[in-house]
Amino acid sequence: MPINKITPADIRAWQNQILQATYITKGLQRKYSPTYVKVLHVQLSAIFNYAVTYYRLPSNPAKLAGSIGKTRAHTMKFWTIEQFTRFISSFPADSTEYLIFNLLFYTGMRSGELLALTLADFYEREKSIRINKTYSRLHKKDIITSPKTEKGNRVILLPQFIVDMLTDYINRSPYIKQNERIFPCTKFWLFRHMKLGCKLSGVEQIRIHDLRHSHASLLIEMGFSPLLIKERLGHEDIKTTLQTYSHLYPSKQEELTAKLNDIGHNSIKTVSIA
Repeated sequence: MPINKITPADIRAWQNQILQATYITKGLQRKYSPTYVKVLHVQLSAIFNYAVTYYRLPSNPAKLAGSIGKTRAHTMKFWTIEQFTRFISSFPADSTEYLIFNLLFYTGMRSGELLALTLADFYEREKSIRINKTYSRLHKKDIITSPKTEKGNRVILLPQFIVDMLTDYINRSPYIKQNERIFPCTKFWLFRHMKLGCKLSGVEQIRIHDLRHSHASLLIEMGFSPLLIKERLGHEDIKTTLQTYSHLYPSKQEELTAKLNDIGHNSIKTVSIA
């Protein structure tokens, strides 16, 4: 179809196809994310804008049809250490929930990565866990696939108290075999118990994935660099880390000008004395 024959109605028909379309990744059927759909529409609209500017196309049918998708899929929420402490106190210290939510908060791993962990992935002496797979459930079947990105294959160092909790849990669970999942539960189980903990503690409910954001926020507050956070979270590119969390970094402008002032002030005093 010639570009000058495309109408807003044609664009709407295309948008509906995109919204209903699916693709296969790692054996799973998925719909395109709202952010990806938004990118497709923006790129198509840019083509029509070019034709309007340089080839006298009367109007941009993509603009007339209206946009689809979202610029951001979700508004990021996260818990402070105080909020997490209130939440986790809702569970007994020897419970599975207590261990799992501490692991998610203090490692920043994805829920699928946690649920895929086996005994072979835990190195007690090295105080670390190996991330090399992820768990999902489709059509009532458990599915183990590779991590979301190549950088998702990583080793996460654990604080000693997490090592102690995990070791104690394993010692109390002798039925778990070396290559079996440590936590044989589902993401729905996580959601249900997180909802319960929020209800009991009175803490605002956030998504399971937001515990990952909470971990990143904690590291930023502690003063760690974006590069270190990138490696710990398993981001493919430092840009992902910066685009996701740059707004959480405190402004250094006042600190910068204060240091310049100190240097300049000392220099002026030195010159005056001389």
